[in-house]
Amino acid sequence: MSVAKNEYKRITVKTLIDMKNKGEKISMLTAYDYTMAKIVDGAGVDVLLVGDSASNVMAGHETTLPITLDQMIYHASSVVRGVERGLVVVDLPFGSYQSDPKEALRSAIRIMKESGAHAVKLEGGKEIKESIKRILNAGVPVMGHLGLTPQSIYKFGTYTVRAKEEEEAKKLKEDALMLEKAGCFAVVLEKIPAKLAKEVAESLTIPVIGIGAGNGVDGQVVVVHDMIGMTHEFHPRFLRRYMNLYEDMTTAISQYVDDVKAVDFPNENEQY
Repeated sequence: MSVAKNEYKRITVKTLIDMKNKGEKISMLTAYDYTMAKIVDGAGVDVLLVGDSASNVMAGHETTLPITLDQMIYHASSVVRGVERGLVVVDLPFGSYQSDPKEALRSAIRIMKESGAHAVKLEGGKEIKESIKRILNAGVPVMGHLGLTPQSIYKFGTYTVRAKEEEEAKKLKEDALMLEKAGCFAVVLEKIPAKLAKEVAESLTIPVIGIGAGNGVDGQVVVVHDMIGMTHEFHPRFLRRYMNLYEDMTTAISQYVDDVKAVDFPNENEQY
């Protein structure tokens, strides 16, 4: 069933809050390069996340930890050049904000100045409160991220669902409220029970974007390469594949190889 979409010439942090107030769901996808960003933005996605998942998707690392601030700025700059409508949010990478609020501010300013992005995203709750406040005080919009926080994977030891136990769920709700009070414009909740995510979304005035957090939140985000099926090893319950590009591309490239070997490409119409 098709759903009417409101037309926004440019998405801002205020637009997202207005969307929540009107009950309009927010669409968010990752993007790491100019070509993909142009497609994603042109299709009407509201928020483009230059995620540190580029460490996995683009560089082949096992975790998000190895990606550097310079590399995030490179990816963000490429995305910004391809976007006309969407809000571009960039992950601060591991090690660029956790221990020192001054370092967090320097990292955020570099991203904003050197890439032209519109906001940054940080993982964590009260333990990074001072870093968030320092960035916000400089006028940089901040999106929070709670639940499964991939930069802390070695602390958790697993990518399993978070906040299933009462104590962790209580802390998550407290952290979400703290992020709102600190001034964050939105919060991502990753891989937590749908009931808990809905409670958090209903308790906050800022948008809550879910990934593996059910449909009771204000919007959804997934990794674009997973959604269009360019990756094929990853099969979480929350992922819906809208295409199978891995198979389609493999077939096309194999055909290209066969055509070259058979001297069928280029043919007479494909040469000068």
